[in-house]
Amino acid sequence: MNHLVLTIIAEDQPGLVGRIADCIAGQGGNWLESRMSRMAGQFAGILRVAVPGDDPAPLVDALEGLSGQGIRVLLAPSGSEPQSGWQVIQLRLVGNDRPGIVRDISRVLAEQGVNLESLDTDVLPAPMSSELLFHAEARLAVPPQLSLEQLQARLETLADDLMVELELQPAE
Repeated sequence: MNHLVLTIIAEDQPGLVGRIADCIAGQGGNWLESRMSRMAGQFAGILRVAVPGDDPAPLVDALEGLSGQGIRVLLAPSGSEPQSGWQVIQLRLVGNDRPGIVRDISRVLAEQGVNLESLDTDVLPAPMSSELLFHAEARLAVPPQLSLEQLQARLETLADDLMVELELQPAE
């Protein structure tokens, strides 16, 4: 069975996910996994769908037809999964908000050959002041040749420069 990866964006409204699900099920597709969220009045998501048979065209056409309802869909065939043997690590970061934190952290991760599998960020006021704090949680796939200690040391050097607290631990 073939799989498609979809990116969805539309103005947030009740029933939006139901219309997408109806479209997929109506063409015999199977909704397998998704990550979805509302942000700044928009609804965005990424999902993986199993396509019935060998021809994805009917499902693709139906999904593209959602544009008439204000739902933009970007489609791609599913790719290969990461190599086995990679260690999955959870990263948590908190620090004063400033431009460039994500750029700096992601650059260090890429230089170490680490794959950023998921990233959730937010900017919230500090509990005892009005100062804004940047919060990030990430799921990392670390190649087998890179020890957690090496990654921790490299990230701690950057954390000192950024003045952020950084925590790494094996993912659950």
